[in-house]
Amino acid sequence: MRIPFIAVTLLAAAPALAQDVGWIDDARKVASSVPPKLLAVLQTEIAKGGPEGAIEVCRDKAPAMAKAASEETGWAIRRVSLKNRNPKAVPDAWERAVLEDFDRRAAAGENPATLEKAEVVTADGKPVRRYMRALPTQELCLGCHGPADKLKPAVSEKLKVLYPEDKGTGYAVGQIRGAMTIKKTM
Repeated sequence: MRIPFIAVTLLAAAPALAQDVGWIDDARKVASSVPPKLLAVLQTEIAKGGPEGAIEVCRDKAPAMAKAASEETGWAIRRVSLKNRNPKAVPDAWERAVLEDFDRRAAAGENPATLEKAEVVTADGKPVRRYMRALPTQELCLGCHGPADKLKPAVSEKLKVLYPEDKGTGYAVGQIRGAMTIKKTM
């Protein structure tokens, strides 16, 4: 009996397919490595000086942590949001589409903490591995990202000074604040 050609092709391609999706596990690990470290630093700063002391952690230390993780892993890592605070956190077109999809999926009942997207795209004629993981708002985040009328005056004032174009307030626990986004050219 002759094996159909398609089955032979798939069998021969199976190891390559398994290897090709192995990068997603690596991407998950990388994207999941920065947020816990950032939360620990934020908790320390909030304990020392309240939420207004944590604003500069997100502004200065979070990008430095992402840069260090990028250098260590080879992935370009950053945080993005549809309602960005930092002007450097504006999503590109792919990231915007993914964030909008995350919002739709969360509105349909999916758990925001499980939302992710992995895809190989072409950029400048080269394949690029892209991965995003949603960052749901936690209780800790509300001191700076909660409803604007509920923020401490010191927080509101510091945000006005550091981020005059701030769009990063109005969140409730569990809403998608943004996402960790990582990419690597193949």
